[in-house]
Amino acid sequence: MTTTMQPDPSVIGGVPVAPLAFLPDAAAVFDKRAGRFAFLADHGGNLAPYLRFLADLTGLQARLARDLPTPAPIPADRIRIARESRMPPIDRAALAADETMHATLDRFLAEAAVLDMPEPARLALSAVTAAGIADRHWLLENILSDRIPDDSAAPHLFVGAAVQVHLARLAATLDAAQLVRIRTGTCPTCGGRPATSSVMGAAGIESTRYAACGCCATHWNEVRVTCLCCGSTKGISYRSVETDEATVKAELCSECGSWVKILYQNKNPSLDPIADDVSSLGLDMLMKDTDFRRGGFNPFIAGY
Repeated sequence: MTTTMQPDPSVIGGVPVAPLAFLPDAAAVFDKRAGRFAFLADHGGNLAPYLRFLADLTGLQARLARDLPTPAPIPADRIRIARESRMPPIDRAALAADETMHATLDRFLAEAAVLDMPEPARLALSAVTAAGIADRHWLLENILSDRIPDDSAAPHLFVGAAVQVHLARLAATLDAAQLVRIRTGTCPTCGGRPATSSVMGAAGIESTRYAACGCCATHWNEVRVTCLCCGSTKGISYRSVETDEATVKAELCSECGSWVKILYQNKNPSLDPIADDVSSLGLDMLMKDTDFRRGGFNPFIAGY
């Protein structure tokens, strides 16, 4: 089960039907993302030091995705009940107290200590490492609820990175064919919010939009020109810091006042839903001067 966008879709009446979801090959996802962050750092200007730090951090995610013991698969009964109830099979609410989740966090914090990073990040890492179980539980609950307080973005970055490793590996144990659509803007694997969405260019899903979960790395199909926050198809518009040909834009919804980035992988296949979200911070700065609120969830961009 991988995020390789080379599907063999079913055909109804001769028309290809895009699969609902692609599940992650966790190590491959993080390896590719680390490479993208490194490339962006070489062209990142003032943002380059942060992008380089995230390249190293994502490289650590890839190593842990390969080295950690395979997580226990979700029980078949849980998957069946979730499918019948149109719910995601991964129960996020239970993960904040899950032993495997905490073990992954411990391993991630220990190995992150050897990375080169800015001093504020080093202080945040030390604080999370020294935190008691109650504080760690709070941090995990926030990430698993797709919320990060503005005044504590740095410690949540490390916890968010560990959650991404655990959830992507857990998602990889599932069968994409057993997933069901939940609601617009909701990951069918874990119930999370999208970081961004992408217009695809791969064979079989050309011009189809897939949202990317900010935590478990599942990609799921969403109708284009639809708000990923409220599901409205009215009042959708687009903005960018460049021209109309920009490969990263803000999709705005005047119905609920939110916006989420949309990436055009059909124009640039190397775009990554997390890395290019961070590298396009200029778009976030542009949108801060508006009355719209950011709807995408990405623990690497919190506080900006």
